[in-house]
Amino acid sequence: MQITRWDPLRELEVMSDRLNRMFQRPFDIKTGAEEEVRVADWSPVVDIEETEKEYIVKAELPEVNKDEVKVEVREGVLTLAGERNQEKEEKGKTYHRIERSYGKFVRSFSIPSEVDDTKLSAQFKNGVLQVHLPKSEKARPRAIAVKVASE
Repeated sequence: MQITRWDPLRELEVMSDRLNRMFQRPFDIKTGAEEEVRVADWSPVVDIEETEKEYIVKAELPEVNKDEVKVEVREGVLTLAGERNQEKEEKGKTYHRIERSYGKFVRSFSIPSEVDDTKLSAQFKNGVLQVHLPKSEKARPRAIAVKVASE
């Protein structure tokens, strides 16, 4: 028999990790396997860029159908919402690991007041959603010619 030294700080660390995992992912499903499969809401990664004429929001939505995506602007807030569905289990298939998250997602962003929300457009191509938020004409920078005054 091997004697191991009890470390109370290690026990607290293990308990803290377990509590953190429990609160981070509330929808854990135990399978009969050694590992647990996590099915939880997820959040797509987003890039937001600004040009002289517009803001562009790019969201990665792999394996999400265009029909499952909703883009909405209300009271200065851009909301992207949708759902990525998990593949149905088929006979003859055995999953050894499922790490991708599935379920509904919602991302919301405050948009600047200079955006002309009547001219928004969105494109969905190759799993990337691009939302174009054009700036209003009066918000765009303009060059002003400087005249030299004669004395």
